[in-house]
Amino acid sequence: MLQYEFMQRAFLAGWLISLIAPILGVYLVLRRQSLMSDTLSHVSMAGVALGSVLHGNPALYGFLFAILGGITIEQLRRTYKTYSEVPVAIIMTSGLALAMVLMSLKTSLNKSFSSYLFGSIVAVSPSQLIIIAAVTVIGLIFFLVLRRPLYSLTFEEETAAVSGVRVKLLSFAFAVMTGMIVAAAMPIVGVLLVSSLIVLPSAFALRFAGGFISACVLAIVTGMTGMFSGLAASYYTNTPPGGTIALILVMILLCGIGVQRVLRLAKKRRTGKAQTILHQQKHIQLREGVFK
Repeated sequence: MLQYEFMQRAFLAGWLISLIAPILGVYLVLRRQSLMSDTLSHVSMAGVALGSVLHGNPALYGFLFAILGGITIEQLRRTYKTYSEVPVAIIMTSGLALAMVLMSLKTSLNKSFSSYLFGSIVAVSPSQLIIIAAVTVIGLIFFLVLRRPLYSLTFEEETAAVSGVRVKLLSFAFAVMTGMIVAAAMPIVGVLLVSSLIVLPSAFALRFAGGFISACVLAIVTGMTGMFSGLAASYYTNTPPGGTIALILVMILLCGIGVQRVLRLAKKRRTGKAQTILHQQKHIQLREGVFK
């Protein structure tokens, strides 16, 4: 399948996204903002619809809308400090409503919209590949250079502010970065499933990793595994790549949880047997009068 140029672009784009999206997912999960990626993907759908109605570049409009949506969520989050889920609900419903209205203005939009909704291997054009590469490089630099303040911001904003971190500016920069990564991942897994590539690898990594760095590395490995196997499976089975990738990531997560529970149960049984044997030995020693 790699003899085809569109498959080469798809695998290269998938590799690039798998480098940056799981790292973003680790931060989002730790900040309890897992639904933010899903919300921005719905907002970007409104941008794609607007771009089609205005005869512009749908991908570019979706990119801009995702960034604006991230900034708006961050601003609303500071307005509703106690109810952190309210901004997500507001932006998600607004994005979906706008997308529905714009789609009704152009009847031909529904036919070509499935590639944006569910992802398409052939949808990754050379220009989109350049955008994905640029976002990946910018994202890696962002998370590498600002890893310490981002780490402080993730766990305790007040402590980060006291230590000299410009919390508000960094939060807005993080929101912009989130919007960029979400928009860049759209051609691979689609608008409706983009959050799966961001959240599922990080959910798997945070359950098994022993530290923050190891969680990021494990999330990247998990994301790449799901991405490459999903693209290959979708090619041979003629299924939507976005759904195939998401299902494989779900299976990886469920299998990992299942194996972990089996190991815990086995360890518990071994511990129980060891305690039982020790109790029996003490009882025998006590009965024979040699227990001290």
